Amino acid sequence: MVLGMGMGRKVRFAMLLIGRAINDSVSFVVFTILDLVDLFLCLVYRVADFFIEAEWKSCYCSSSSSSSSSNSGKILVSEHGESKIVSLSSTKLRLEEISDTLYRRPSLLTEVSKLTINELKRLKLDANNNNNNNVINNNNNKGTTFMVNSTIVEMLQGKIGGNNNHNHNLNSHVRIPRWSDCDCKFCTCWTSSTKETLYVKSEGPKSDLAEENENVLFIHGFISSSAFWTETVFPNLSNEAKTKYRLFAIDLLGFGRSPKPSDSLYTLREHLDMIERSVLEPNKVKSFHIVAHSLGCILALALAVKHPGSVKSLTLLAPPYFPVPKGEHATQYVMRRVAPRRVWPLIGFGASLACWYEHISRTICLVICKNHRLVEFLVKLITRNR
Repeated sequence: MVLGMGMGRKVRFAMLLIGRAINDSVSFVVFTILDLVDLFLCLVYRVADFFIEAEWKSCYCSSSSSSSSSNSGKILVSEHGESKIVSLSSTKLRLEEISDTLYRRPSLLTEVSKLTINELKRLKLDANNNNNNNVINNNNNKGTTFMVNSTIVEMLQGKIGGNNNHNHNLNSHVRIPRWSDCDCKFCTCWTSSTKETLYVKSEGPKSDLAEENENVLFIHGFISSSAFWTETVFPNLSNEAKTKYRLFAIDLLGFGRSPKPSDSLYTLREHLDMIERSVLEPNKVKSFHIVAHSLGCILALALAVKHPGSVKSLTLLAPPYFPVPKGEHATQYVMRRVAPRRVWPLIGFGASLACWYEHISRTICLVICKNHRLVEFLVKLITRNR
């Protein structure tokens, strides 16, 4: 019996290794093809944007340039893939918070080539031990070399050099939906607003004395909206809760009926500024509770750090948490955990498409999101409107 259990364990272990090898092999082939497809789509969308919108649109897959300055008085430099802003004049625009995963998503072929080159270099170094010190010193000196991100330099030139007022910029050409965006009334309702604020759904007492009210801010997660709360939580609250608390459910920047500026990088600072401008300031909220889900948990924690004396409680639902091993680059490590570039499991494959391939993702959005009314109709038809 013990012998049979040992054999069974060995068989399962062998099957696991075979399955992993098959998954790795198929994944390499599939994602190599996707690398080439995304590169082709990059060219297609550049041409389409030029002919339809009469200007070249920058994308995140082309980030490096040899230039190092801009007319805006600010330059963005990157060292070892980490973006930094060098300020030459005071401005509200701050891009130092950009994650290096935004512009640094190398293809599978690039990574394999880099590993091969590094291995060849290591072998060469081992063969020339006498020159090791010189090589190491040269490599260390390279750490002071900076490459400028031309895409953001162009963005800075447009924001600060060409258009002096960001709000006027938002109220003008940024408010025009792109040709690949949905143009239905729901998706474009923010373009008709004169205010640069988020959509806020509020319920509760309408007392003029804001200090008398208990306030609760609800923040949704990724690929969601305020409906996550208003259609599930709000209807089930007791009358006592509705008379005691002022409830604020927001559509985050870029979601639902809130603004979706095409020139925004949707940084943490931008999200916090919009929440303050749309909820805290106009409603004179001095203290509040926060209920947040997924992506919203990150914003909730940031709000708590920024307003430590105002946040009375934090309720975090499914907060994203990924412990990073010592010595690992945090953002790149988490990127590979969330999107492992494997065909199995399917949820990992879907996340990999969304995270690694900008232009494939745009194509999916073009097919699904632009036709979301048809998708919603079919879903309601299949689920009988549930």
